[in-house]
Amino acid sequence: MQTLKEMIFGKRSERLATLVAEQLALELDDLETSVTPPAAANDDVPAAKPADKPRKKARRNIGALPKHLPRCEQVLEPEVTACPCCQGQLHKIGEDVSEVLDVIPAILRVLRTIRPKYGCRGCTDGVVQAKVLPRLIEGGMASTALVTHVVVSKFAWYLPLYRQVQILAGQGIHLDRATLAGWVKRAAWWLRSLYELQLRMIQAAPRVFCDETPMPVLDPGRHRPRICQFWAHAMDDQPWGGPSPPAVAYVFADGRGTKEIAGQLTGFSGILQVDVCGRPTKCKQNLTSEQACGRVLTCVRPRDATSTRRGPLWNAWIGSNSAMRALWHSSTC
Repeated sequence: MQTLKEMIFGKRSERLATLVAEQLALELDDLETSVTPPAAANDDVPAAKPADKPRKKARRNIGALPKHLPRCEQVLEPEVTACPCCQGQLHKIGEDVSEVLDVIPAILRVLRTIRPKYGCRGCTDGVVQAKVLPRLIEGGMASTALVTHVVVSKFAWYLPLYRQVQILAGQGIHLDRATLAGWVKRAAWWLRSLYELQLRMIQAAPRVFCDETPMPVLDPGRHRPRICQFWAHAMDDQPWGGPSPPAVAYVFADGRGTKEIAGQLTGFSGILQVDVCGRPTKCKQNLTSEQACGRVLTCVRPRDATSTRRGPLWNAWIGSNSAMRALWHSSTC
């Protein structure tokens, strides 16, 4: 009765204290009743524990390392090779071999190129000297190997330039990030012809996949990055055993509009495989029905209900041309 009065007419803090005290008392009472009494002592033999499963034999790594790696052998001879009993010379009766994977960290060095001059003692016109080797960066102090290492670390292993600057500083080489950026820009200039050749090879394929991904770009004077686009042009005939090797090339663009993708596809006459969205529809407005159906195949990840394979937009695209319907039914998309 007292508890009920305190809950109705008492202060909030007093009511909370009463509830907490009663709850603790109930929990302690439950703990006391839940404790099981100890078993009576007797002479019964305890039940045997189930036998543990035998451990699997550990796999040793001898011979498991790649065969193409060079082997650097080191032989550890004992300090004494004389018999402790008769002092005779011991002979080899066997050996234990173990292999571990080792690494040699990148070593920075200064490559000095010396070009001796040779002249004739009898005349003054016979001076001979080797020509200067071409450099990736004329007048620069970085070798081709160093520039290649920076480019591969940035784009293949996702190591930003500022981290590479810190790594070089840890070895006593202090460079500015702008210097490494200049190296990357120069390497891109040398690789431009190879990039254009790969892009032409992809666009000459009978079927190409194309999609874009946003790319934030720092723009001086703006409070936030400018959102540009990386367009990926890819081809892969491996799933159906095609002869062409897989390839992908990226095209940087300021936007993702119709004019941009139409300009990138200039001269392309094959099948374009894209995501289902509004851009293929706009691209086909300037084409005839036969060109449009033979150019855009929208069968990858539909993004809305009106663009699904059973929607009205999809039925309009597929139903406008009999060759397109046959291509869709025979495609593995």
